Order: sequence, then structure tokens, then C-alpha cells
Amino acid sequence: MTAISFQSVSKAYPSPKSSKTSAVGGTFLALDGVSLDIQEGEFFGLLGPNGAGKTTMISVLAGLTRATSGRVSVLGHDVQSDFAAARRALGVVPQELVFDPFFNVRELLRIQSGYFGIKNNAAWIDELLESLGLTDKANANMRQLSGGMKRRVLVAQALVHKPPVIVLDEPTAGVDVELRQTLWQFIAKLNREGHTVLLTTHYLEEAEALCGRIAMLKTGRIVALDKTSDLLKAASSNVLRFKLDAELPKALADKARITGRIVQFPANDALEIERYLAAVREAGLVAHDIEIRKADLEDVFLDVMAQNKGSVHATGASA
Repeated sequence: MTAISFQSVSKAYPSPKSSKTSAVGGTFLALDGVSLDIQEGEFFGLLGPNGAGKTTMISVLAGLTRATSGRVSVLGHDVQSDFAAARRALGVVPQELVFDPFFNVRELLRIQSGYFGIKNNAAWIDELLESLGLTDKANANMRQLSGGMKRRVLVAQALVHKPPVIVLDEPTAGVDVELRQTLWQFIAKLNREGHTVLLTTHYLEEAEALCGRIAMLKTGRIVALDKTSDLLKAASSNVLRFKLDAELPKALADKARITGRIVQFPANDALEIERYLAAVREAGLVAHDIEIRKADLEDVFLDVMAQNKGSVHATGASA
């Protein structure tokens, strides 16, 4: 059965008069005809740069935003016409740290259970607190918690009604390594037990390790959709990686991905690798810690985004 379905979904917003992307009175398309089916039990990744439309998709899915056109459903329940059933089937962890400052952690989870008409939920709440490392914070007021602990509570709130479909909108943004490990162990366990998981993240190593399939979104359109393994197999080149203590000449730098001292070149074969290293030597530079690795999901993502360059989508008439 299909857990999440987007069928030709578009979302248009009025463009501000000062916008350079559309005529006065036009509309900006945050989503442009998105179609996507996620099957029950999948761990699915939704990737894209800032402004690609990921959060808009999740807002439409959660019923926080109404699509301009198209249909969205959760386990067959339309998010507009059958909203109550769709909401019960869904647990969403938002990007923002939103919390009620007047209750402690356990009280918040009990109240959240009540929203879904769940009584006698103490055993599951205790399991959530233990699994997310919150047991010793159960009686602490939310205002007393660190940002990472607040993030854990948001995850617990999303899961307190045992939703079959879990949506994680950048759940590990700005949190420590311990929380990331704790969260992924617990979510992976839920996925193995049959829960469907939809993840958006900018940590591409997380998506590569966790997600069986991945969709890449750019300017409101899906530009890649495949199994993670097949996306990686399609990457034709290896990557030459090394460190430099000085800047590359512009002609070389334009072909490289540079992060601080780390320089990376796509390289199809040994001859191409030697050409890059020879060019570095000819520039009077010394490459340190040279290695050759297989392309990873970040390489694939950057390549897909580069192949799909384009402006934001705008129309001249309001929706």
C-alpha cells in the first residue's frame, strides 16, 4: 500500500511587487507539478537546496498549507477531505523548536496523547523518554532544556500516538553527535518494525546511510528519483581528494570542489588523476594527504543540481 502520495501537486504564492522573478501581480510556484509515491515501510529521503520546496511539501502533507492544485494522501486518506484520518496516521518533527513553556516534558507528552484521544499511554511515553535519552528530564520544564533536548522532545511528541508514517524535517540540524546517533538508532528501529519514514536533511551522509530511495528537489520540481544504490552507481567518476596550503589557479579551481584546504576533482581514470596532480605541481603547489575514493551522495547531489540549473518558476497570473 502507498503510505504517502503526491499527485501533480503545485503550490503557488503571490509574488511581491519587488520580486525580480515575476511580473507584478504574478505568482511564485513553490511546488510545480510534483508527483511522488512512497510505499509502506520505506525509509525515503527528500533532498534539495534551501528554497527547493521541501518544507512546502511537508506543510501540504501535514495540512498546514493547502495545495493550489493536485492531491496528497496518507495511507489513502486525502489530507483535505479526510483530514482527521490523515493526521492520525502522521507524525511530523518540524524544523523549528516550537514548545509550550508552561509544562514539563512528561506533561507535554500526556497532553499530546490526549489530542489523539489516547488514554493510558504511560508505558509508551516511558519508552519514548528512555529511547531518546529524556528519562532524567521527564519532570523538567521545557524552558530549562538545551536546544538538543528540546529537539528530542519534538521527536517524542511526533511519535507519542504511534503514527505509521513519520516525517522528519531536518531533525538533526544544529544538534550534537550524541543526539544524532540516538535518534537514528531509534528511528531505524521503528522503520524495521514497519513504520514509513520520510526524511529531509542537509547531512547527505545521513541520507546515504539510512534511505533506501531518494528524491532530489530543485525549484519546486523533482529532478532525480531513484534507489540510493542506483544513484550512486550512476556516478560515473571517482573523486581525487587532497589538501593544499595555498589557492589553486582559477582555471583549476573552476573544475574543483573546494572546502577550506580540501580540494576534490571528479576523475574518470588514472590518466585524468595524473593530469590534475601534474597541473597542481606545475602551479608550484604541493598536494598533501592524497586519496582516491568512490563518489558519494554529496557528489551525486551536486552533479544533479548542476545539471538542472534554472531560475525559479513564476507565472504572470495569480492562482
